[in-house]
Amino acid sequence: MDWKQFNTVAGEVFYVLIAIIFVLVGINAYKTISDSTKKKTTLAFWLILAFTFAVGPHVDGMVTGIAIVILAILTGIKGVVRGEGKALKEEETRRNADKIGYKIFLPALTLALAAVLLASFLPKMAGAVVLGFSGLAGLIVALLITKAKVSQAATEGVRLMDNVSTTGILPQLLTALGAVFTAAGVGEVISSGVSSVIPEGAKFVASAVYCIGMALFTIIMGNGFAAFSVITVGIGIPFLVMQGANPAIVGALGLTAGYCGTLVTPMAANFNIMPAALLETKDQNAIIKAQVPFALCMLIIHILLVYFLAF
Repeated sequence: MDWKQFNTVAGEVFYVLIAIIFVLVGINAYKTISDSTKKKTTLAFWLILAFTFAVGPHVDGMVTGIAIVILAILTGIKGVVRGEGKALKEEETRRNADKIGYKIFLPALTLALAAVLLASFLPKMAGAVVLGFSGLAGLIVALLITKAKVSQAATEGVRLMDNVSTTGILPQLLTALGAVFTAAGVGEVISSGVSSVIPEGAKFVASAVYCIGMALFTIIMGNGFAAFSVITVGIGIPFLVMQGANPAIVGALGLTAGYCGTLVTPMAANFNIMPAALLETKDQNAIIKAQVPFALCMLIIHILLVYFLAF
């Protein structure tokens, strides 16, 4: 089997399926939004986003870049709003929850198990393709449990995507931003600035600055992986590893220290804002507020772990 060709074709199929969902979200919004201007700008947002997913690899990078700028402008002027379709009745939701019970977790567990098995036994399969097939496995289990029609899966997918709205694409944008920051040499700038703050040989101060820097930059970036490359190059290597710290321990604890920032930032939309939207909480930041005490405790623990374990 030519895995390269398989990954390319399968990946394109899954991206097109995602694009179709975006198109359906836009059409639904156009049909249900009463504001004549908002319905047009919302439809434009979802159609442009669908375009980047469906044909992004086949057009010039400048075209995709312009599309992203337009998406940012539409979001910035608050031109993207949620559809005004009918919300699920609380009684119906409660009845379905009581009927299905804890079996509702089986699709998610199936997705995770399928991903592990595919990645283990088919190592040449691309990560995105693994997630795609794992998602299909989870969907099949969900349909079997709920006895719902396939069309209902599309309907509910559109409803959830509309509910999450523009925050759903923040992870992709923030990951790209991290790559841009690294290429631009932001880590070197941070290193030169921190050198005047950390005294030579002050290992505890260096540990604290590294962990706090990871958390703060993750709060700004919304992505621990994006922050990791910048802060490790700027602080971790010159002020910890070069002083004799174990690079494996520094790297592992540095990344999880960044996750302390993930817990308290709305920029980490897939962790904090998206769940609040799916749970339809009254306070969009309810999850963040609940996680703040744990994040602070874990950050302090990380500083101590780096200091005592890395050296």
